[in-house]
Amino acid sequence: MRIAVIGATGMVGSRIVTEAADRDHHVIAASRTALHQPRSGVTSTQADASNATDLDSVLERADAVVLTVRVVPGEEDAFITITEAVLAASASADIPLFVVGGAGPLHSPKDPDRLVVDDPAFVPARWRTTAAASVAQLTACREHSNENWTYLSPPAVLEPGVRTGSYRRGTTTLLTDHEGRSHISAEDLAVAVIDELESPGKDRHITIASEPPRRP
Repeated sequence: MRIAVIGATGMVGSRIVTEAADRDHHVIAASRTALHQPRSGVTSTQADASNATDLDSVLERADAVVLTVRVVPGEEDAFITITEAVLAASASADIPLFVVGGAGPLHSPKDPDRLVVDDPAFVPARWRTTAAASVAQLTACREHSNENWTYLSPPAVLEPGVRTGSYRRGTTTLLTDHEGRSHISAEDLAVAVIDELESPGKDRHITIASEPPRRP
């Protein structure tokens, strides 16, 4: 499969590029700054994710596209503009879009009627604006005419770590372990992304989390 990754130099994007290449997919790694040392099976290209011409050039060579860009504080509108541009471009290219978004639009495991964005147990006040942008991003996907997308909400904590190759998969409710923690490594999130591209499910909104530690 030829997989375009938009945001390929970021924490998540770089690990998706590595995971896909390790599994013998060809990766088109697109970002505003090209990869310094692209590996075998990876084509690096500079692209502006809000520019339709750039996107069309990247996606015309792809079988699927992954969008993984972070929210820059104060630039939430640009974040949504990029999402809408990639939705339009992937529809034009007639390929599936996989969005690595945020945890904000998930339901809180403590209160099914409350979104994670509104639960300070998982989203401190200083991160609420960022989490709210992910809610708006999922809304943009749902309201777009392109229906060939999947939205992955990571757990509350996503950080560099170890690739275990295992994780739990859910849909619209934040996953936690028996101690109430919700986390995964960026490496295992990349595993889940490629798993979903190789074997797509029927759910449009999914989430994942690391396997809980065994009880003593």
